[in-house]
Amino acid sequence: MNSDMLKGVSLGLALIVGLSLASSASAETLQAATDPSFVPFEMMDQESGEMVGFDMDILDEVAKRAGFEVDLRTMDFNGIIPAVQTGNVDLAIAGITITDEREEIVDFSDPYYDSGLRILVSANNEEIEEVDDLEGMRIGTKIGSTSYDYLQKNLGDSAEITPYPGSSDMYMALMGGSVDAVFYDAPNVGYFSQTKGEGRVKTVGPLYEGQQYGIAFANGSQWVEPANKALAEMREDGTYDEIHKKWFGEASTTE
Repeated sequence: MNSDMLKGVSLGLALIVGLSLASSASAETLQAATDPSFVPFEMMDQESGEMVGFDMDILDEVAKRAGFEVDLRTMDFNGIIPAVQTGNVDLAIAGITITDEREEIVDFSDPYYDSGLRILVSANNEEIEEVDDLEGMRIGTKIGSTSYDYLQKNLGDSAEITPYPGSSDMYMALMGGSVDAVFYDAPNVGYFSQTKGEGRVKTVGPLYEGQQYGIAFANGSQWVEPANKALAEMREDGTYDEIHKKWFGEASTTE
């Protein structure tokens, strides 16, 4: 085989390898969804226009270690699980509580955050101290959330339960007097009470329904195991604690 033929073969092999790598890179870009209003887990940075938050840092690190890239889109929380279930997206991260019902239609990663539900009231409210005190009250919560399910199960028709599309909507309703209390995920409620709602609202009562958040993947996804490995490595090498401290001011106390 002469030199020209060798060059031709080499160029052909290089082209094939290049196309193969390009195809592989394309296959490793996963479509992901999040809810832009669940601070400090995910929120829009007004200066950069990019999504930032605890979940975003967790997802970035998991993706890097697991070997995939992310094409992120935002949507209302109520549509996130259906989007994963129908294959419109490959994964979702949005403070999604792992429940038996959801596990029937999507695959979850191992838990990456321990949470629960909490009551938020006006700073001068002395009537409400626990869930039982919400009877006969107007309560704001979020559409499609486990907090809405909890209220329906435990209060039902004995309270006026209003589900809002975004967490900011229900907080504005509370401060504007349209509802008497908000019942929602503890870290989000706590974050609001210490930031935009400081001095105007307060959290009361215990933590209800211990919950764990997980990354939701389409059923049968090959990426669940790599994601779990990445999460375990992040806890072992201290990366998880660094991210937790960045957004919550302290290292995680959970194993």
